[in-house]
Amino acid sequence: MVPNEDPQTYKTHTLLPLLTGLFTAILLISNVASSKLVVLSRFTFDGGTLLFPLSYIFSDLLTEVYGFRIARRTIWLGFGCMILAVSLFALVGFLPAPVEWDGSTAYRRILGSTVRIVIASCLAYLVGSWSNDVILSMMKKLTRGRYLWTRTIGSTLIGEGLDTVLFCGIAFAGAIDNSLLLTVMVSNYIFKCSVEILFTPVTYLVCKKVKRIESVDAYDYHNDYTPFSLRLTSK
Repeated sequence: MVPNEDPQTYKTHTLLPLLTGLFTAILLISNVASSKLVVLSRFTFDGGTLLFPLSYIFSDLLTEVYGFRIARRTIWLGFGCMILAVSLFALVGFLPAPVEWDGSTAYRRILGSTVRIVIASCLAYLVGSWSNDVILSMMKKLTRGRYLWTRTIGSTLIGEGLDTVLFCGIAFAGAIDNSLLLTVMVSNYIFKCSVEILFTPVTYLVCKKVKRIESVDAYDYHNDYTPFSLRLTSK
């Protein structure tokens, strides 16, 4: 493992396709599951919250190991897949169904509501993920790669905060009572951040193993943190 190496100089990354695929799958599954509110102990939140916190752990892993540029590419890949999914849901809902099929109402009830949720999720995801990855990348340089827990947790507290406020506000404002909206918002934030904190030992182990397998530990020196670039090579 060679610190300070730009991972883009490597021709292949053994685990990157797998990590990117899992990250994208988590986003898509979470969006569909978010169409239902659930109660778990004292928490009330959308169903996608059960899985969505893992996307931030994967995002932390990608930024920590491969660097911000690859993480940014993954953010846009996930965004594109979410747009494709909601577009297909909308198209299928618009197309007529056979008269003998009685599932149209159920389809619209479950996946029809996903359109607003995905719009909320897309905006919240872009802002939250970008903030999370930028903060983690900058903290890694400031700490010189030490104290991984400070940047995984610190970046999540801010990224998940922005994500939660935007998502809940856009997805549920006006659709549910304001007191319930506040409960959902607070429950979302506490649950997501708690998952990140509890998974910290696992994050340490996985980051260490992935760095060893990939022989890379990226530091984003001279990096462009704009969210609107797909650049994969250093300036």
